[in-house]
Amino acid sequence: MQKRILSVALLIALGGTVQAQKKTKQPTATSAKERLQAYEKRQQLEQASPVSNLELRNAGPSIMSGRITDIEVSPTDPTTFYAAFASGGLWKTTNNGLSFEPLFDEQAVMTIGDIAIDWDNNETIWIGTGESNSSRSSYSGVGVYKSTDGGKSWQHMGLDDTHHIGKIIVHPNDPNTLWVAAVGHLYSPNEERGIFKTTDGGKTWKKTLYLDDKTGAIDLQVDPQNPNNVYAAMWHRERRAWNFVEGGKTSGIFKSIDGGNTWADISTAQTGFPDSDNVGRIGLSLFPGNPNIMYALVDNYDRRPLVKDADEPEMLDNDLFEGMSAEAFLKLDDKSLNEFLDSNRFPREYTAKSLKAQVQRGELKPAALSQYLTDPTVETYVSEVKGAEVYRTDDGGKTWRKTHDDYINDMYSSYGYYFGVVRVAPTDPNKIYILGVPLLLSEDGGKTFRSIEGDNVHSDHQALWVSPDKPGYLINGNDGGINITYDDGKTWYYANAPAVGQFYSVAVDMAKPYNVYGGLQDNGTWYGPSNYEYSTEWTSRGHYPYERIGGGDGMMVQVDWRDNNIVYLGSQYGNYTRLNKQTGERVFIKPSHKLGETPLRFNWEAPIHLSRHNQDILYFGSNKFHRSLKRGEEMETLSGDLTNGGKRGDVGYGTLTTIDESPKRFGLLYTGSDDGVIQVSKDGGYTWTRTSDKLPQNLWVSTVVASNHQQDRVYTSLNGYRWDDFTPYLYVSEDNGRKWERIGTNLPKEAINVVKEDPKNPNLLYVGTDHGLYISLDRGKAFAAMSKGMPAVAVHDVVVHPRENDLVVGTHGRSIYQANVDHVQQLTPELMNQPLHLFSLKPMPYSDRWGQKWGAWSEPTEPELTIPFYTNTAGSTTIRIKTDKGQVLQQMQDQSERGLNYVTYDLSVAAANTQAYETALNNAKKEKADAVKVEPSENKIIYLQPGTYTVEVITSNGTTKTQEFTIKAPERRSRSQG
Repeated sequence: MQKRILSVALLIALGGTVQAQKKTKQPTATSAKERLQAYEKRQQLEQASPVSNLELRNAGPSIMSGRITDIEVSPTDPTTFYAAFASGGLWKTTNNGLSFEPLFDEQAVMTIGDIAIDWDNNETIWIGTGESNSSRSSYSGVGVYKSTDGGKSWQHMGLDDTHHIGKIIVHPNDPNTLWVAAVGHLYSPNEERGIFKTTDGGKTWKKTLYLDDKTGAIDLQVDPQNPNNVYAAMWHRERRAWNFVEGGKTSGIFKSIDGGNTWADISTAQTGFPDSDNVGRIGLSLFPGNPNIMYALVDNYDRRPLVKDADEPEMLDNDLFEGMSAEAFLKLDDKSLNEFLDSNRFPREYTAKSLKAQVQRGELKPAALSQYLTDPTVETYVSEVKGAEVYRTDDGGKTWRKTHDDYINDMYSSYGYYFGVVRVAPTDPNKIYILGVPLLLSEDGGKTFRSIEGDNVHSDHQALWVSPDKPGYLINGNDGGINITYDDGKTWYYANAPAVGQFYSVAVDMAKPYNVYGGLQDNGTWYGPSNYEYSTEWTSRGHYPYERIGGGDGMMVQVDWRDNNIVYLGSQYGNYTRLNKQTGERVFIKPSHKLGETPLRFNWEAPIHLSRHNQDILYFGSNKFHRSLKRGEEMETLSGDLTNGGKRGDVGYGTLTTIDESPKRFGLLYTGSDDGVIQVSKDGGYTWTRTSDKLPQNLWVSTVVASNHQQDRVYTSLNGYRWDDFTPYLYVSEDNGRKWERIGTNLPKEAINVVKEDPKNPNLLYVGTDHGLYISLDRGKAFAAMSKGMPAVAVHDVVVHPRENDLVVGTHGRSIYQANVDHVQQLTPELMNQPLHLFSLKPMPYSDRWGQKWGAWSEPTEPELTIPFYTNTAGSTTIRIKTDKGQVLQQMQDQSERGLNYVTYDLSVAAANTQAYETALNNAKKEKADAVKVEPSENKIIYLQPGTYTVEVITSNGTTKTQEFTIKAPERRSRSQG
């Protein structure tokens, strides 16, 4: 008997385990009160931080962007618009996207679901926090914020526990009346979801539409001609780390005819709208010229009927082998069997001939072929979901009709939860745009569609503004940023000025200057010079300093430091590559299983680790541990399943998330998994011991990191984000994980993404959370915020360059930040017990161009010397600059904080000290040298001449310390004797 083949690449994973599993208890979600208290705690840790003066600088890149969630455009001047980012905050442009200003950097959260601008009332800004896309990194918000001064200050307006907001609308005639569509918690049930209305400007809210604790509101439309007519799209969704229920019976469209006070379901089966258990996310768009016309974009999870292609040949089916006898297998046609192997991507070593020989010898059972393709934690379905469908009503929701006969293929696939935007052109009720992986346009009311993407337009579209005045004028927000077109997509302008990349990981090499590498959400893998500074100058040179070296969703990166040329980089679910940057050669790397084994499970961000003991050795994690001794080739599986074994669902789960090897001992290895399991191996990965049973269970192990200083010391961070539990779970073990001690108990309730130990100072730890960066100077007993220059953005990864002492921070929303932590590394207990410490100063080369312009229209060249010092007493500090003989040349005052302080000195001499300085220089000159004349530069400032000087610092309590610094004379060109 023969059946038609079902290609595994097209099968839909939906769940179903072979073994019965215990139901995982739902942990308690962090309350809204605790989260707002965490914000206060973060502010306290910023104010009292000993590193509050150490500034992080943004190191880009900005040519790629992060996920947009909303765009709001001025009705009178469309070159002014606001852009809301999923995790990068709120930005405003007044020059059509040439530049942007950030407005929402220092509140409790930065994640935004939707914004509304009251253009008629002092441009009042309303923000609904918490992205509504329900993705892996859709951070939760804390309700609604309002600004009446252009974003200079913000008021928190309540709805604290909504977590994710799909839409916020201001009444067209009453600025105090607003509606909010709250999706609710993503990873836990809660009741603060549905439609909320305020009539007093946000002082109080009334929940007017609520269905249950798993169904929230995702979209809203208000009739501009009669604001009593309000439409709401409700969405049933339940997400867990292992499963996502993307729709349900309670999904649908509701209408109110009394301004949102009472509601009626207008999406029953009798109206012509889908009404099954599989209705997912719904987007709405109302035509302003005739508000009875409205479109709905529906994510329909009903299955398509299985249709056999008459031209498709009959082939073998996976299920056929399950109970097949050896005799029956040996009778199979070799051609059909080889076609089956090719179609299902079996390794080339397996052929009809070789498999039959193994079966003949009794070494292999036919069922092994089925096992090879069947993950016991998932079921496969023979047909895909219907996906995106467009419906239209012409009578205000009384009846609906689907606008198209065919499926809208390659629009949603099975992840319509990530999209859901439809827009009808304000000038034409039959012209609609639908947003998904592509951006599609219909000019016949949704009967047919065509793509209007350009070659510089990123896929995955999230927001669209359609001009009410100029047909074809669009502003599109997608996972790659903002694009603008004036001709319905024939040509696009790329408006990506902000550095809002969503990094998953960062890495460095040992080049000079060193390079920074990183993988980004939906924007591939990039690398660029560590000394990069934002500039548009590259557009005239034709080469952006950062270079893209990988596609997909960029994941972990490892660099071979022996030549800085070999790079290991990857995309989602374990698809990695070894890249030779010089030659461009690429070698695909991914462990595979053998016949008789079930498929490996890979995390979205499958971990890799390059051994620093031998950089030919690459470690790789699936649900098992793999090792290659040949730079990723000939990958060996050394372990069994190092997780809890997977769990029923349609999201990959029971996978490794982190791997580390001790820098102190080759072969001392650690792994962590997404279901809370930590394992240790002391023999290079051949045997493993589980060490996490006494830790909190069923949490995501975000990092396990071996100490740089003590062989048996190891740190781990556990992340409860996927339970809506934002407790900072941080632990250390001094015995390879046999016993764990809780540390970081003063951290705010923010989920931890990464912990790293400093390579120079064993007491110095770095922690990145969903809302910022923290350091500890006492091995985790207490933490302080490190936030100057960087907003309260999610930090996903950090690395300290071992040579340059630069801290490189990969953020999920604001690209990469850097800070030199040389002074932080020196903050030992002994140093911090001193009332005052001055750090050494590097020599500065002298230039006779100081104070001079390079041209009539340029600015003068002005030198700077940064004077770093530590004091354990806050107060007024005096800084004096003296000659080596003690003559005071300049004096400054600084209001110093307890901790590190940085005073900038411009190498100037005070006018009152000029004559004394000239005398000192002449007294010190050689006997026959010309007399020194001190004269101001072109900018009227007198600068120090080459020589040795002293910095004297006096604190408010009278403690005094000095430190020498040198201004080096320029080297003179030697002249040969004639």
